[in-house]
Amino acid sequence: SSGINAEWPLRPGFIDGKEIVYRDYVDISVAVATPKGLVVPVLRNVETMSYAGIELALNSLGKKARDGALAIEDMDGGTFTVSNGGVFGSLYGTPIINLPQSAILGMHAIQDRPVARGGQVVIRPMMYIALTYDHRLI
Repeated sequence: SSGINAEWPLRPGFIDGKEIVYRDYVDISVAVATPKGLVVPVLRNVETMSYAGIELALNSLGKKARDGALAIEDMDGGTFTVSNGGVFGSLYGTPIINLPQSAILGMHAIQDRPVARGGQVVIRPMMYIALTYDHRLI
């Protein structure tokens, strides 16, 4: 088990009208590029998975998406999205929340950049990330 609920006292939630709805589970949407375009299926019950289990489930979900085998139910219900525009070369950007989700994490391309280390300028791989969130919840 990943221990998500034990480590983080606040549960994932979303806003429905004027109410905050909290969930006892963690469903994470993951953007997947397919031959027909971008889809965002949901990885369900992440709080019950190990890191290895999450990786296996992601691979399975990605294959299902690329094979065109997703149903509408596979893309409904996430509270948080992870998107990796870096695979398309994106260096910066602001991801847009798919309401009623509470946040989205956008990861961008990894590129060598100059950084200071020990008084020297050295080249290191760097990635910019961006978190967009619903300020009413987080």
